[in-house]
Amino acid sequence: MTATTVSAARQSSPGWLKNLRTLVSGQEGALTLSLVLLVIVVGTANPRFLAQQNISDILLNSSYIAVAAIGMSAVIISGNIDISVGAMIGVLATISGQLSIVPGMPIWISWLVPLIVGPLIGAVTGFLVAYLRIPSIVVSLGMMSILKGGLILATGGVWIYNMPPEYKLAQQSFLGLPVPVYFMLVLTILAALWMRYSPSGRAIYAVGGNKEAALLSGISSRTVLMRVFMFNGLMVGISSVLFATQFSSIQSTVPNGLELTIITSAVVGGVSILGGTGTVIGATLATILLRAIGNGMIFINVSAYWLQAVQGTLILVTVLIDLLRRRRQAAQIRG
Repeated sequence: MTATTVSAARQSSPGWLKNLRTLVSGQEGALTLSLVLLVIVVGTANPRFLAQQNISDILLNSSYIAVAAIGMSAVIISGNIDISVGAMIGVLATISGQLSIVPGMPIWISWLVPLIVGPLIGAVTGFLVAYLRIPSIVVSLGMMSILKGGLILATGGVWIYNMPPEYKLAQQSFLGLPVPVYFMLVLTILAALWMRYSPSGRAIYAVGGNKEAALLSGISSRTVLMRVFMFNGLMVGISSVLFATQFSSIQSTVPNGLELTIITSAVVGGVSILGGTGTVIGATLATILLRAIGNGMIFINVSAYWLQAVQGTLILVTVLIDLLRRRRQAAQIRG
């Protein structure tokens, strides 16, 4: 069959088939299809997987990761990375928990302070990257060590107990869904609209795709990077509150491997590790998919340790697909 015949066959395909092909070819569509197939397969093998409480737990456990992945997606799209997010969540969650048990302290203060401190930490990182031109991986690695070490020195890793019931935001529900799920959905939609339709959001793609071309267009990469890292700090601050308030007690340490999980969600969600492309919607869908995979393994009696192998495989496959796509686009431009 010649290329002309194939092209004619594709053009004669029904409209619904074209729409389906277009949907699945995008990262969001592929992730949605994978999630649906996972639910069908695991749900058939073990119907308890489809129980309302289990689905609610998957969404709840995805929420704070997805919120942090929103900020991480923006950072990676800008052509950078922040591996200090796990340490930031540990520090900000500890600050929030400590404030909640201070006598006479309004609960809303314990929720608000992480949302202020997070962007301040992001501003420091952004300044070092944007103005001193230190690679973001070096800056964030240093920031991670500072935050981890500082947290242990300041608290000794003690546990925080006796948080008041009204502090536990993540344990509250509305219309049958945990409150953090609404945070995840609303923030994903707002961030997607901002990054796609606002000049400041589109500037992130411009800087990540081609910094020199963005500069010629009048876009200040320094301003964009400062904004991106502060936005990431805000998302991490919200994530830390959702993380802290789902427990009855908090240990003053950094959650192990949390930054890798957040970065994995962004990359598997279609955010190019090379910058310039990706969406926060994909990052949120990838977070839910990864959580569903981990949860599903329990229901089909597969060791949870396989989840790390699955995450690593998904990262490699996603990056490989992105590289092949970029090479194909470059070849088309040259041709």
